[in-house]
Amino acid sequence: MRSLPALAVLILALGLATASAQEVAFPGLRTDTTAQVEVTADSLSVNQAKGTAVFTGNVLIVQGPMRLKAEKVEVEYGADRSKIAKLHASGGVTLASKTDAAEAKEAVYAVATGAVEMTGDVLLTQGQNVLSGQHMTIDLKTGTGRMDGRVRSILQPGGTP
Repeated sequence: MRSLPALAVLILALGLATASAQEVAFPGLRTDTTAQVEVTADSLSVNQAKGTAVFTGNVLIVQGPMRLKAEKVEVEYGADRSKIAKLHASGGVTLASKTDAAEAKEAVYAVATGAVEMTGDVLLTQGQNVLSGQHMTIDLKTGTGRMDGRVRSILQPGGTP
């Protein structure tokens, strides 16, 4: 016979497996949003009139311990054109730290607020736990977020969602 805590974990896991939205802790994706942003890519195209830059091919963005990879990233600069306002990544997007990783078709990172919005077949891996859905928002300042769109969780006993 199972102990009550193990049974509770199993019931919780089964209940979350078909939830439509789930709040999630992202302690590994927490970062200093005021840290410099380093971008490397195969090519760069700049449009001074629009205040944008487009990096293409093997794009890697690094900010503190956070890494964002994609095939294409459009950078929008603020009104004074001295700071990055948003990064719009597309094409095999991966957002990762030492402990957490998230994949999606697209991601938008609002640098000033530390908000990341990932859309399209989102898959989050935290250790052995896996969470999937169609839309995920992450607050990089607090390390919290939300997953929406036919959320599915696979939780390991004793792990964190």
